[in-house]
Amino acid sequence: MISRLRGHPVARRPEGLVLDVGGVGYLLAATPGAYRLAERGGEISLETHLVVREDALQLYGFADADERELFEHLLSVSGVGPKVALAIVSGSSPAELRRAIVLEDTARFEAIPGIGKKTAQRVVLELKEKVGADIPTPEARSDGHFVARDALVELGYTLLDAERVLAEVDPELPAEERVREALRKAA
Repeated sequence: MISRLRGHPVARRPEGLVLDVGGVGYLLAATPGAYRLAERGGEISLETHLVVREDALQLYGFADADERELFEHLLSVSGVGPKVALAIVSGSSPAELRRAIVLEDTARFEAIPGIGKKTAQRVVLELKEKVGADIPTPEARSDGHFVARDALVELGYTLLDAERVLAEVDPELPAEERVREALRKAA
């Protein structure tokens, strides 16, 4: 198994990032975080996961071990292949995705292209026990976050944009205040 590669990014293609490692160019389907590392230039180190199929070997690249670990957890979910797992990991930070799993926030996954309601439910159901032990359960957390998020979506934000802006707001505030503060920060 190829677990990590260190080298120089030499090309960005529609199918992925080419990383030159000792004169050999490895093509990696990569997350946005890995692309950001590549844009800095110079030598970079990427965490990787190799998928072996009858007809192909596909290498996936990640900015850090958290992204790779979540990707590998997602591969264990029935009906989730490498491309869908990469799309999920590429959509948000691993911490945000773990929180969405623990909070049973299937809407977060349904907002990702290629993820339907059943797949989102399977992700939550099959991974809830595997990820995020330190994240509060839905019972321990008020639903103010979801109320604020839904209000921002009603105001025209995408679900992911609403989540991102709410991540910068004090979670102890009432839902109405969270929305006001999020709108101020976004302006």
